[in-house]
Amino acid sequence: MEGIILIGGGGHCKSVIDVIQAENRFSIIGIIDSSLSIGSKVLGIEIMGDDSILPDLVKQGYQFHITIGQIKTNHARKRIADQLLQLGAVLPNIISPFARVSAFASLGVGVTVMHGVTIQSEAQVGDFTIINDHALLEHEVKVGKFCHIATGAIVNGNVKLGDDVFVGSGSVVIQGSQITNGSFLKAKELYK
Repeated sequence: MEGIILIGGGGHCKSVIDVIQAENRFSIIGIIDSSLSIGSKVLGIEIMGDDSILPDLVKQGYQFHITIGQIKTNHARKRIADQLLQLGAVLPNIISPFARVSAFASLGVGVTVMHGVTIQSEAQVGDFTIINDHALLEHEVKVGKFCHIATGAIVNGNVKLGDDVFVGSGSVVIQGSQITNGSFLKAKELYK
């Protein structure tokens, strides 16, 4: 198995760890997170340090995946992605074996596809986008870079999402819609 290092040790990281372990393609070497103590662990995986050690880790030939979540902002995800790209890091997609990605769909780099996701024919997903659990991207959808399609969201056919778009949990985007860069579509209303 190839070694991979995760960047970000919060809740999203925990979910991605589960996907990586289910996928059984990578061995997780450790996690980079400046807010956690070196040597502490997230689901048994050690915190290695902060992003100042990334150049050395890239030189050692490890691959990387950004596991910083994205709800209110994606600034941290973008900053880390820019740094990793400048260093020439390898940034594979992480795709759950319990997801269904059409052979006719295309994914950029550093994409996360979680459990239960369906991505249909001719859908296009931009770099560093998160497609969260049980989301549906229908045929010919175009999703920009650094988007987050949250749990259970439905993006119907021929929708075009710009870059930096957040689609909240349970939301439905109507067929053919065009959503502009930086849009924040709220989660379906909650009942308590």
